Amino acid sequence: MTVSPMFPLGMALLPGGRLPLHVFEPRYQELVRDCLAAPGGPFFGEVLIARGAEVGGGDLRNDIGTKAEIVAHVDLGGGRIALDCRGRSRIRIRRWLPDDPYPRAEVEEWPDEDRDFTAADFQHFSARIAELYSLLARLAGKQHVPSPRVPELGGLPEDPALHLYSLADRVPLGDADRYALLAAPGMHARVQVFADALDGLVELAEFGLTK
Repeated sequence: MTVSPMFPLGMALLPGGRLPLHVFEPRYQELVRDCLAAPGGPFFGEVLIARGAEVGGGDLRNDIGTKAEIVAHVDLGGGRIALDCRGRSRIRIRRWLPDDPYPRAEVEEWPDEDRDFTAADFQHFSARIAELYSLLARLAGKQHVPSPRVPELGGLPEDPALHLYSLADRVPLGDADRYALLAAPGMHARVQVFADALDGLVELAEFGLTK
């Protein structure tokens, strides 16, 4: 178990996903400076805010998150910093510490309890995603807005967990569904969560076409 700087946000970052950030609050400016100077690397934890706002504190935070790495940063002047971050692994928050000078928590890595993800699962999800984007394109034409671009499904990671997370990042899931994926104890449960979320999106698109 380690003490980690934490960045509560109004979004759920998945392992392997990209997280661009624009830092302007003084406490998070200090967090970034400490991360960049850390001997173990520029890492922090990201969690989805359950209730409240990102700015100013006083938020209620979830207890499952993602270890993120700062892969690039640009000083914009006036204390503002642009960050390009990547989700690396899943973490579980064991205890929140005082926000002094910024949010911190005792965290531990949380590997999947099972890792069963088959080629048949991938083929099913790929077909379902293609169906979803076909429906969204038809819906966009009906509403006279630009059609969504079908995501590329090639070049996905070989690691089963990262493979599924990467598929999820190619779908317009809400943060509640993204957090449910992250909080699933293992691949078996995550496959079912993703299947249900895809079914819900397809049903919504089909409903939009009937109106």
